[in-house]
Amino acid sequence: MANILAEIVENKRQIVTEAKSKLSLNEVKSKLSCGHFRMSQTIKKDSWSLIAECKLQSPAKGRLNATHSVLELAHIYEDNGASMLSVHTDPHFLGSNEDFIKVRSEIKIPLLRKDFIIDEYQIYESRLLGADAVLLIVRILTPEMLKHFLYTAWSLGMDALVEVHDETDMKAALATSAEFIGINNRNLKTFTTTIDNTLELLPHADMSRTLISESGVFTVEDVDKLKGAGCDGILVGEGLVRASDIAEQTRNFARI
Repeated sequence: MANILAEIVENKRQIVTEAKSKLSLNEVKSKLSCGHFRMSQTIKKDSWSLIAECKLQSPAKGRLNATHSVLELAHIYEDNGASMLSVHTDPHFLGSNEDFIKVRSEIKIPLLRKDFIIDEYQIYESRLLGADAVLLIVRILTPEMLKHFLYTAWSLGMDALVEVHDETDMKAALATSAEFIGINNRNLKTFTTTIDNTLELLPHADMSRTLISESGVFTVEDVDKLKGAGCDGILVGEGLVRASDIAEQTRNFARI
């Protein structure tokens, strides 16, 4: 299978270039207002958090949900106990900036912009869209870029979920002051998942940080394993959008 991540990142460079041509960084900066670290305020007040993802498609598995819109999923999640939402804006996942704006206009809980951030422009753009947090993927950033993007997000009143996939990524994340570390259970080359990745990486983590297990969570048993191992929360997309009863599964995963 082709390296899906490499394909996405290459396409992302073109998307960012086009966005800059339509609205310059200075113009973006002039239009935005700072956030209030709503992810921190929400996630840290509870012992367990569900970040529910509005995800319609996967590059590896194709269409995951054809019965709900992003906005409909967002309302189901919010109404059934999700702590915050992850909203895709990358076209490989049928995400868009327009969908993010719609969700922001109707949803009160914090929003994470789920995208592949490779340029500081995207961080300012995220805040302009109304994001409370951004995803920073260690694998696609240099250590210098990771720290710069982290501090840029903070300067805008946004939190950042720093995503790791292996022990090398974890060391890079722990070398920063990141508060939130997401352990992704997805192989970035094949996009297959297993929660064993989180369980194997937790001994290498700093348990004083907020640790979120991402992807590959499909059952209540998965949730119990991750919570029992020391995770502070989960980020779930496919495990929710493909459930026979999305509302019930949201409640199950949110532990309410």
